[in-house]
Amino acid sequence: MRSIWRTLDAELWRGVLAIAVAAVVNGLSFGAISVAAGTPVWVPVVMSLLVFAGGSQYLAVGVVAAGGNPVAAVLGGLILNARHLPFGLAVGQLIGTSWPARLVGSHLMVDESVAFAMAEPDPRRARASFWACGAALFVAWNVGVLGGALTGQLVSDPAVLGLDAVFPAIMLALVLPSLTDSAKLRPALLGGAIALATTPFLPAGVPVLLSLVGLIAVPRRVKEAA
Repeated sequence: MRSIWRTLDAELWRGVLAIAVAAVVNGLSFGAISVAAGTPVWVPVVMSLLVFAGGSQYLAVGVVAAGGNPVAAVLGGLILNARHLPFGLAVGQLIGTSWPARLVGSHLMVDESVAFAMAEPDPRRARASFWACGAALFVAWNVGVLGGALTGQLVSDPAVLGLDAVFPAIMLALVLPSLTDSAKLRPALLGGAIALATTPFLPAGVPVLLSLVGLIAVPRRVKEAA
């Protein structure tokens, strides 16, 4: 294992550090917003330790804070994290064969750690990149969330933090890289239109689930390729 870590150069470590700093800032925002929205301090902290999925955590807290059903929040999080299934197929061989390695590696399998691993053609460097990025993000995110949750107790009005704008902005940031392809843009636009049309009439969180109807707009050639 020590020889694997030695394969990581300074440039890669700088990239990991940059991602970790961004995770701290994002974690501070999530922790502060969660507590200011009315959740106890331990909720975002425990959620970050056990779930470790920023997009799903933002979605869950956003739905509950808006008065939505917790079941809708959980379903939305599961759907959002469904992308981890192909992630596992892509990097499963890099995680290891022992059960402890698989359990810990699966927990650290986020967009960034997968991206770092897939960018390395050498399997040894790819494995080290995955573990380095995943571990750094886990520590940085949880430190940020804890600090943000403690700070959030000092904010009495969640509106001061822009609660109504932060969650949509985070969700948009997650999908923007995929919208450069017209084949993916059409389903996204249809799903967004459905969500906007049903928001005034349905409980918070349900329109997000109904937006999945937009998948019917996926071109046939894309479905066949999948």
